[in-house]
Amino acid sequence: MAFINDLGKIIVFLFLLLSVFLITAKSERKLPDYLFAAFLLISVIDFSGLFLSPPDSKIIKGGKLASVLLQMPLYYLYVNSACYYNFKLQKKHLLHGLPFLFVFCFFSVTGISEQDYKIFDVISIIQYYFYIIAVFLVLQNFRKLYQENYSSNHHLTYQWLMQTTFLFLIGNIFVLIRGFVEKDSPVYNYLFTFTSVFVLFVITWFVLNALYRPNLFAGINKDLVPVQSDNEVKEQPEQLKSLLQFMETEKPYLDDKLTLQKLAEQIHLPEKQLSLLINQHTGKHFFDFINEFRINDAKTLLKEQSQLTVLEILYEVGFNSKSSFYTAFKKETNLTPTDYRKSSI
Repeated sequence: MAFINDLGKIIVFLFLLLSVFLITAKSERKLPDYLFAAFLLISVIDFSGLFLSPPDSKIIKGGKLASVLLQMPLYYLYVNSACYYNFKLQKKHLLHGLPFLFVFCFFSVTGISEQDYKIFDVISIIQYYFYIIAVFLVLQNFRKLYQENYSSNHHLTYQWLMQTTFLFLIGNIFVLIRGFVEKDSPVYNYLFTFTSVFVLFVITWFVLNALYRPNLFAGINKDLVPVQSDNEVKEQPEQLKSLLQFMETEKPYLDDKLTLQKLAEQIHLPEKQLSLLINQHTGKHFFDFINEFRINDAKTLLKEQSQLTVLEILYEVGFNSKSSFYTAFKKETNLTPTDYRKSSI
């Protein structure tokens, strides 16, 4: 038990430290940092129970227990702000705090009985999985939008947030398992310790990597809508021919920040029409369509320009990160750039 108390102190200290880092770190987009810092601070209230006994006050006890209902809403808002650069907090987002407010007021007046704890556990589990599903839906829509409209490495943001959400989900499953174990048994303490260490690892890994890679969450436009298939596209082969010729001669894909909107302006086509043209006649999203040209250029440079490093080549052909280049290159060729260069000698 002493170890769990010490572990709780370490978690609270590190969460407070990471919150300060997020709030004070220089970043072009501060809202995601602030929201995740708020998530950590609310988590501190929860983890403080590992080593602190709250005062015998209905209000304090009610506030501490009800604060759990703020964690997932804050994470949900954080994911939205990380995905979309023009996401802003609005009055309607206050509705996410209503369950917390209701439970806090109820417990502050009536106190917390053993039966109340059980009911609250059910409510918090339902809320947790409701927001987990909501986060997955946000990420699914984000993935569709960046594939249809952007050529830069937003898939790294998607992967990062998806991995973190899955890790949170795994951690919560261990919490659920712990609920079926007697509190006085050694297994309960082992599960409690493992879950706490797991959460500490996930949060620390996530925050520190995000701080070291500030451009990871550049975000996309939240006002975009996924393009729906349209059977109107009958005359597109000629337009496709013009598009491919433009890509070959003008090489717009060398711009690492190329978007569907930019390309549509350059070839004088409406964005929706261009997206349908690419999707229906190439079988690719905009993201993969653009990267195919970049990879073809990279393959040529890897074969013919042996003096250039892989890093120089990836920037030369329009990629802006090593990881996104390697992922796209291997998807297209089933080889790493280095292996491809060796096979071409």
